[in-house]
Amino acid sequence: MQEFYNQLVVRVSSHHDLFSDFLSDTLPIGFEELDDGFVIRSEDELETMKWGLEQFAEALQKALNEPMEIEFSLTKEKNSDWVKEYQEGITPILIEPFYIYPTWDEPQEGKINIVIDPALAFGTGHHPTTATCLQAVAKYVQNGAEVIDVGCGSGILSIAAMKLGAVADACDTDPISVENSKINANENSVEYRDIWEGSASQTGKQYDVTIANIVADVLTYIANDLKKITQPQGILILSGILDKYENKVLRFYHDCELIERITQDEWVTLILKRG
Repeated sequence: MQEFYNQLVVRVSSHHDLFSDFLSDTLPIGFEELDDGFVIRSEDELETMKWGLEQFAEALQKALNEPMEIEFSLTKEKNSDWVKEYQEGITPILIEPFYIYPTWDEPQEGKINIVIDPALAFGTGHHPTTATCLQAVAKYVQNGAEVIDVGCGSGILSIAAMKLGAVADACDTDPISVENSKINANENSVEYRDIWEGSASQTGKQYDVTIANIVADVLTYIANDLKKITQPQGILILSGILDKYENKVLRFYHDCELIERITQDEWVTLILKRG
């Protein structure tokens, strides 16, 4: 361990979820989420990441045609064992019937245990979108169902489905996410039938349940692909949606039946049945 580490505190005025996705796609390390930003810590220099975030904010401002404020604080900190401190701050979470815990903790008897290390993954069940998706998986995924996890991230949702007895495929455009999902599946003693780097349109199958925890705009862009890969009368679990964008997303799935909404804070997960 080096004597010092670099700390980059990022404050954003809006579109926190888009910045979070950008960091998840570009950072080879974990980061801490704040209500209005992020904290990135590394023994490597972080000037390049700061520049990348500035460029992303500028591109976002042009694309959305709205003001985008972003502030940075880059400091050098004395290197206490912040990894250990971070681990001690990560607590297991119970989302019936799933118990999600890190490798340095213990499973819980009588629950469906899922082990996920935050350092290796972007989804641990603590974020409302993941938590509400897990509730939907518990309710709508049956033993023997064929499931696809689109934008799999850490793989937690498809791992939960496999723990329920489903056969699961997964994909993500980020190779780090694909690798993390494989690692986490192995850690949980389950195995993907197929997992690939790329989009959902690359599969030639149709699924009983399609899960996509991404962001609202992407869910609209790939709506036709998600419906196409879902069996008639199959279930779509869509998440990563701020409640103010719910109606926008639903317009792209008007030919599906909305059968349930699961909300937490300002986030909503939509469960649809394909016609």
